[in-house]
Amino acid sequence: MTTSARRAPARVPQEERSRAMRSRLLVATVECLVEHGWAGTSTTLVSQRAGVSRGAQLHHFPTKNDLVLAAVEHVTLAREDDLVGLVRAGAGRTRAVLAALAELYTGPLFTAALELWVAARTDPALHEAVVELEARVGRDAHRRTVEALGIDEAAPGNRELVQATLDLVRGLGLATTLTDDAGRRAHILDRWAAVLDAELVRPEGVLP
Repeated sequence: MTTSARRAPARVPQEERSRAMRSRLLVATVECLVEHGWAGTSTTLVSQRAGVSRGAQLHHFPTKNDLVLAAVEHVTLAREDDLVGLVRAGAGRTRAVLAALAELYTGPLFTAALELWVAARTDPALHEAVVELEARVGRDAHRRTVEALGIDEAAPGNRELVQATLDLVRGLGLATTLTDDAGRRAHILDRWAAVLDAELVRPEGVLP
């Protein structure tokens, strides 16, 4: 047997294993919220789905609130990276940004966030934490939308138009929770893209 054949497999660093375990827990939490709702989601169910021991789960997230808040924030920011980051400069850029945002706000992640919001309505401690979470996520969504559109937020009217855009796609997401609204949503986004292209102040040379 050669020396290389006898060599033990490389060990994955503890920090990397811990990060991977945490990621599995967060993704499993969002999946459980979508499938079972807030009331049906438990830390036990999440740990089983993630393939993580209860002890390890409790080490990372001592309570259900800790786990759900971290999950919604983690997956939301990751999805914003994936979706808005795919938009490229060029003709049709505005409509592409709206399509990416609509996908974010009408998908399973938005359903999970809704479950969290509803639970927070009657839980003072959770309500306070969710308000802080939404402020952080909202600021990040606003910043990334500004970047994807290729505009200067400081230009007159731009900030308000971006915020109106985020409010619009959030409202469309709410409508989609009860019925498939894809056709009407596409027409609305087409029209809103035209409004943005006409009203946004863009740097010279930046195509809408």
